[in-house]
Amino acid sequence: MSNELQPEQLLDLARRSGAELAEVYWSSSESRPVYFEANELKQLESTQSEGVALRLWRQGKPGLAVAYGPVDPQQLVDRACALSDLNDPEEPLLAEPWQAQFLDKRSPVEREALITAGQAAIAQIRDRYPAVLCSGEWSCSQEAVRLIDSRGLDLQQQDVSLSAYLQVEWTRGEDFLAVGEEALENAILDPAALTASILQRLQWAEQSVSAPQGQRPVVIAARATDLLWGTVQAALNGQRVQEGSSPWSERLGDRVLSPAVTLRQQPDFGPYACPFDDAGDRTQSLMLIEAGVLRQFYRDRRCGKHPSETTGNGFRPGLGSYPQPALVNCCLEPGMASLPELIAAIDDGILLDQTLGGGPDLAGDFSVNVDLGYRIQNGQITGRVKDTMLAGNVYTALQGCQLANDLSWQGNCWTPAIAVPALSVVSAL
Repeated sequence: MSNELQPEQLLDLARRSGAELAEVYWSSSESRPVYFEANELKQLESTQSEGVALRLWRQGKPGLAVAYGPVDPQQLVDRACALSDLNDPEEPLLAEPWQAQFLDKRSPVEREALITAGQAAIAQIRDRYPAVLCSGEWSCSQEAVRLIDSRGLDLQQQDVSLSAYLQVEWTRGEDFLAVGEEALENAILDPAALTASILQRLQWAEQSVSAPQGQRPVVIAARATDLLWGTVQAALNGQRVQEGSSPWSERLGDRVLSPAVTLRQQPDFGPYACPFDDAGDRTQSLMLIEAGVLRQFYRDRRCGKHPSETTGNGFRPGLGSYPQPALVNCCLEPGMASLPELIAAIDDGILLDQTLGGGPDLAGDFSVNVDLGYRIQNGQITGRVKDTMLAGNVYTALQGCQLANDLSWQGNCWTPAIAVPALSVVSAL
């Protein structure tokens, strides 16, 4: 934290300016990405950012001011006070006071190790496919957050995170193929963990075939499952339930998805672990959907009937925003079958790998272009399909789905591949 700005100083200045309550949210990040382009090391960077958000209430009226980098504390307080004069009174809904530190004891990975890992991964790809062009980013980041308020709340978290993204471009005449893969944590230092999937997908794409037509079974690879889980997470949002816009607003206790689907929030698990939300409430393990039955919604302090109903899911889209409901870790329980076994069970269908275009609406309807997909015939991948679209409904697709056991992180979702009974397939070929 910069010496020029301390949260305690802001709280004291806010009190002196007439605020009954005040809250300071401070965050900083430092990253050292290593970039590769056209199979070669392209660029080394070091980036740092720091920001602070001050919320205060004067005569019950809220004011929010945000600053990045060096800032004059009194000017920040004055801006928040000026904004509070323009607002109507509101209930602050601050968290109960508690103090804790959650510090990551791991040391950052040295840049030389990131370079070595990137070069090794590219070499493994080009050993099999020398004509491809590889680009990517390997990064080690350090992030810190502190949340403090005038009632005694004081929370800190520090994390060290590792990530890598590798994209392979393969041009053959007029045919262009781009395949991407992401790795997190220690897997970024293991080239085989990043390249195995890419090599398999390049092999599947060596020849193009026509796509099937009409209603066909589809296996959705884990990396493409946000097509489904993004909508499910939105339907579980307590704010949408309160508004009545979620299709599940009146379905608590009902079976809403296939019995194969069990979905939890596990905030203490994996690279996105988070012990408290941006309102200062403890995050919780939640059973959201159990064997297809809707058990619970997630909420922040503002969307429950009472603040005590919060599940600790209030997160800021940005420093200049109030906390809003969002999941920490959306974790699916795996199925019994492997991805190859899901593929082997299909006579004629599609393996969806990457999509283009917008996702589903809250009603679940979608129509997306297949950026990368393969035809399945008699339980075997026979080649890549092009100029193909898939359409359907998320909730319908998840009624009779089957989950694989190949769990991986896709954004904040710990998910396997999914086989759905039927989607509409339309192809120009």
